[in-house]
Parts: sequence; structure tokens; C-alpha cells
Amino acid sequence: MTNFPLRSAVACLGLLIAALSPQAHAQSTAKTVTLVVPFAAGGGTDTVARLIGERMSRTLGQTIIIENVVGGGSTLANDRVARSAPDGSTILINHVALLAAPSLFTNLRYDTNTAFEAVGLVNNAPMVLIGRKSIPGESPKDHVAWIKAQRDKANFAHGGLGTNSHLCAVMMGNVLGFKPTVVAYRGSAPAIADLLAGQIDLLWDQVTNALPQIQAGTLHGIAITSPQRLEQLKDVPTTAELGMPEVSYSMWHGLYVAKGTPKETVNALNSALRAALSEPELLEKLKQLGTLPFPDNELTPEAHARLFAADLPRVAKLIESSGIKASEAK
Repeated sequence: MTNFPLRSAVACLGLLIAALSPQAHAQSTAKTVTLVVPFAAGGGTDTVARLIGERMSRTLGQTIIIENVVGGGSTLANDRVARSAPDGSTILINHVALLAAPSLFTNLRYDTNTAFEAVGLVNNAPMVLIGRKSIPGESPKDHVAWIKAQRDKANFAHGGLGTNSHLCAVMMGNVLGFKPTVVAYRGSAPAIADLLAGQIDLLWDQVTNALPQIQAGTLHGIAITSPQRLEQLKDVPTTAELGMPEVSYSMWHGLYVAKGTPKETVNALNSALRAALSEPELLEKLKQLGTLPFPDNELTPEAHARLFAADLPRVAKLIESSGIKASEAK
């Protein structure tokens, strides 16, 4: 009789652990999960989404469908998830565009501070400046000198107002003393297509997407925002080496679900994400793309929420310094 409470407690703990497992989560929700990507297929965010989605699907025992919801500087996708059922069946993957939206747009139908539950951080990567092959000069220093001479005549593609590609162009213009001419695209893939065609000059892009073009020699790799040069891009100097240490921003992706999603569901999705990020094959693919997961102690939903809260005012301040006025998202 004296051992009964202990045995009961152990049994209850076992049931709780089972209930919190990804498999139990899968059995209690729809068989299909939608992973919403705010940018065009073929871009860096889309690539990362497909890599983790396939592996999370196996852990959860659910089919994960990628849905590209493009437009409005990612606000269409953000709104899609913010208004979804809070049951973990609709997930958002996004980066700085989610943080920038409240500073850029006046017609948001959701509150960025309160509309989402953070699931977990996915990967962290530096940004790299790439240029059309016909930019004059033989070296990155020559290309930066050309940009300085061109000033606002040099045009920078970007994947939407408030994206990392846009904010890095603003940073570079601030450092070099001019307001850059920026041209919006519906994601990295169409911007790179125009770079290859020589119809646009420059693009700050996540290494994940730009790496193949630089390695193939079809575009110039000019500068990278990492503290040191990347092993995969040994010939691309850091912004600090080029006298622009202030141009410093990393690309990080996170997963989000609608506010009110049960904590056990968030934890199950986080567990599936962490299982995916621990697979050696995925780690190698991310490394080849010039990006890596966050350290293990930064992969919890709570750590993700802290980084989100810290970066939100930082992004707002940068947008304010650019002189951009908030307008309606289209």
C-alpha cells in the first residue's frame, strides 16, 4: 500500500510524456499540416522550408504541404497563419519580414506582438551581396568602389520592403552616404533571374540562395555579413574587411503558429523541428548552403520568443532611419 502513490505518479508521468510526444500530437490533429512560405518557390526560405518540412513530417506522422503565399511583404502569409485555427495544422516560416511589417504597413489585420506563438528557430545565416557579372572591376574592392561612384544610380533588388535584402541595402547606403535605389521583387528567385540577365545591378541575399550562383561564377560575390569568411566562399570578403562593419545582419528563420495553440502542440512541433535539425544529412545540406541551426540551448520556443522580442525594436529603428513611411500592404 505504501508504494501505490509512487507507482501511480510514475504511471501518470508516463502518460503525460506520451501525450506530449509528436506521435500523440499527430493522432489528435488533422493528417495534413500546411507550412506557409511567404516568398516564391525556389528562394532561400522556400528551400529551408522544404528541407525541414520533409523531416518534420516523418516525426509527426503527418503530411506537410508547402504553400507559397506571396505578396504584401510577407503580410499575406502572416495573416493567413494568424487567422488559422490554433491547432498546429498551419505553420508559418518567416524571417525579418515578420518583424518589419508593423513598421512598414498600416493595414495589418493582425497584431505582430500578439498574433503568434513561437515554435522554434530554424537556421541562422549571414547575408551576401551579389552583383551582375558585367559590373566593372576584377575584385570585390573594385565592385564596392563602383557602387560608391554610382551612388543612387546603382540599383538594389530586394524581396520586399522590410526583408533582410532591403534592410541590408539601407544599411549599406547609410554607411556609404547615399540613399540606395531599391527595386522590389516577389522573392529572391525572380531577382536573381534579373541579375543574371543584367537587368538589375545588386542584391543582398541570404547565403542559402546566392551560394550556387557565386560558386558557378555567374554572379559576383562582393561582401558577406559574417564575422569571418565562409569556408564555401573563401574569396568573398566580410563587410568589415571592406570598411563597412556596420553592415551587419544575419538571416534567421523561425516557425510560428496562431496564438492560442495549446502548449503541448507547440512543444510537439518544436520536438519535430529539433529532431529534423539533428539529422546529419540535413546538417550537411544546411552547411553546403552556408547556414547552420542555432545551438541546442537556443532551439526552445522560449528562446525563439526572446530573440523575436529583442529584434522587433531593432528592426523598427532601422526602418525609421531609412525614411520609409508606412503604407498599405498590397
